[in-house]
Amino acid sequence: MRNTNAEVRGFHKERVRMDDDGRSDILSKAKANRKRLRRGLIRDDEPAPFGSQTQGSYSMRTMIQDGDGDFDIDDGAYFEKAALVGDRGADRSALNVRKMVCAALQDDFFNDKPEVRTNCVRVYYSGGYHVDVPVYRRTRTKDQWTGVVTETFELAGADWKPSDALNVTKWFKRRNNELYGDASANGDRGQFVRVVRLVKAFARSRPHWKGKIASGFALSRLVSDHFVERLERDDEALRDVLVAIRDRLAWNSAVDHPTLNERIAEAGDAKTEFLRNKITEKLAHLSVVDDPDCTHQEAMNAWDRFFRSDFFGLQPDPDDEKDLDGKTSGPAVIKSGGHGYA
Repeated sequence: MRNTNAEVRGFHKERVRMDDDGRSDILSKAKANRKRLRRGLIRDDEPAPFGSQTQGSYSMRTMIQDGDGDFDIDDGAYFEKAALVGDRGADRSALNVRKMVCAALQDDFFNDKPEVRTNCVRVYYSGGYHVDVPVYRRTRTKDQWTGVVTETFELAGADWKPSDALNVTKWFKRRNNELYGDASANGDRGQFVRVVRLVKAFARSRPHWKGKIASGFALSRLVSDHFVERLERDDEALRDVLVAIRDRLAWNSAVDHPTLNERIAEAGDAKTEFLRNKITEKLAHLSVVDDPDCTHQEAMNAWDRFFRSDFFGLQPDPDDEKDLDGKTSGPAVIKSGGHGYA
């Protein structure tokens, strides 16, 4: 395979990975929303959450850019189960609690009002931003013999159902640590996290795929199951993991949840089938890079077709950067300008 690692790394840096400024902007909106929620609950004489926590792709550091600015951050609101009771002492329904949170978040600041969704309350911002607020209740049980306290969490979905997004984040970070020895030191710069982001970027590369293709959570699980490190070759690591995912989905399209005894996607799921078909279809563009005579321009055109981008065609041929002594000055990366986040 022709070595296009530098260009794929450049694409990840410039077009895929969310930069620190973008992350700070998103987090500031989530924090402002937390304050709005607490003020609204006090105003409505409702119980206060004992905490809030970012989760999902933000906390796993796998959020990616989006040219349309269509991105979200999940910021869970956590309540004690004992506090979520009605006037007669019965547990409040999952829908009732979502409505309670939605009412507390109403603000004249918003052009589009927060709304109750199936698994969260969604708060809309201009430019495509939105904050999803999933609502959880916690039950704490103390063993009378050992004194050990066990915590269980339930999400206010169509009904109350077991869910612990914080454990999903721990799973992902643990997987990164298994691959790189010290995920805390590595941060989000390891090949595993980069490949997760690149696979998500591929899945979002065509607007008409939206809503038809596997979720970011399913993609993260699939990459985790099939990732093998390729030293200094993100291009090889990406293609290898996509080939492995394609082959695995051909005989089993179910995707297991990493921390709960349930599935993210059942066997025969239309979205994982769609993912497999699109991987098969678009990997064909990359076959040219296996040709020993593949030119730089042919390889760049192949990656542009794969990602539906114009980035790679702008990258100069490293052979053209050689000085008179035959040394290369290194690949150049031409930046594309502004971006949105997703």
